[in-house]
Amino acid sequence: DEVLIKVHAVSINDWDWGLLQGIPFMNRLLNGLLKPKKRILGSDVAGRIEVVGKNVTWFQIGDEVYGDLSGDWGGFAEYVCARENALALKPASMTFDEAAAIPQAAMLAIQGLRDKGQIQPGQKLLINGAGGGVGTFAVQIAKLYGVEVTGVDSSGKLDMLRSMGFDQVIDYTQEDFTKNGQRYDLILDVKTNRSIFDYTRALSPNGIYVTVGGSMARLFQALLLGPLISRISKKNIRIVALKPNKDLAYMNELFEAGKVKPVIDGPFKLSEVPQAIRCFGEGNHKGKVVITLEHHNKT
Repeated sequence: DEVLIKVHAVSINDWDWGLLQGIPFMNRLLNGLLKPKKRILGSDVAGRIEVVGKNVTWFQIGDEVYGDLSGDWGGFAEYVCARENALALKPASMTFDEAAAIPQAAMLAIQGLRDKGQIQPGQKLLINGAGGGVGTFAVQIAKLYGVEVTGVDSSGKLDMLRSMGFDQVIDYTQEDFTKNGQRYDLILDVKTNRSIFDYTRALSPNGIYVTVGGSMARLFQALLLGPLISRISKKNIRIVALKPNKDLAYMNELFEAGKVKPVIDGPFKLSEVPQAIRCFGEGNHKGKVVITLEHHNKT
């Protein structure tokens, strides 16, 4: 049930950075104490199918596909094997770079807002860590629901956030959104770098806080204390357990309708993977960091 993909583009995610750094420590226990068990990382890939396994029924040679290969990895290469259920057909109007930017970030944004956040028209939404991959997808999706969106990030990303339709932007180095008196119906947290009690202070009564990533210590705090806080205060604390590739068909619809477009930083070359990962790790990137393979322009 596997296919061989000629990779044309791949993007970088938190998992790539965490596995290389060995953080959190649980990553070392599960994926190698001294070095990653998987020698080739990279999960969000886009490319063309070169070979199909005998049990493959969904795709054929020549199909242009994309998807999230988390757990199997191997995307930082010219070719990678992938299970067919990890892939979706790429629309003809979507570039390989755009396709590679979508899988994890867009799925977290959709599932965080729609499934865990239960987003509703007219709400006030705050996105913490708004300028990365998840945040730039989330604001576009949120606007489809007719909500007011505030974005929190560093000063170098604020102009980009404004251009994307954020109603308000906050430079986290200058203002603490948990102490400015504003209250939000929904907080989508990409960073999870504060105490859970700080976030609940910024929620309106019956508000919902959703975390999609961040430090393991803060995630454990949300996991352990969230149910108690929800019971006492009626403010809901929720964690997204990513369902990879679940909504790729939905993303195809949004993209082809012109409602959502990936924001791409780069692209870098395959030979520049270390620089691309460094760019991601420093946190100064805008949208998704994408790597384009050199043979992409020859086929």
